Amino acid sequence: MAAPTSIDEYIAGFPPDIAERLTRIREVIETAVRHAHGSDSAEERIRYGMPAVMLGGRYALHFAGWKKHIGLYPVPTLPDPLEGEVAPYRAEKDSVVFPHSGPIPYELIGRITEAIVAERDATTE
Repeated sequence: MAAPTSIDEYIAGFPPDIAERLTRIREVIETAVRHAHGSDSAEERIRYGMPAVMLGGRYALHFAGWKKHIGLYPVPTLPDPLEGEVAPYRAEKDSVVFPHSGPIPYELIGRITEAIVAERDATTE
């Protein structure tokens, strides 16, 4: 099977329940990037075989579906108290995973995205 060339194609390759979660995460990330960055649109790409929402030509956040979870990458250590909320989902230093066996914290994903955008904006000023 050929690698997906668009995020729509990537998501379509999953079972309906996971595709629905990925679609909602995509929407949450795009909305948070637009809100935090003040941009009308968030650029999307497939990078490293997974969806990425870009910010100013640089990656903002990747998300990917897996057999047992959905992951966000890279998620740096965030300021407290947000990091305390993220900590239960940390799989590795820069990875956050949300198991399919539980609810997806969409609101938390939005706040994670806004924090990453703010951090990236601060480093480019």
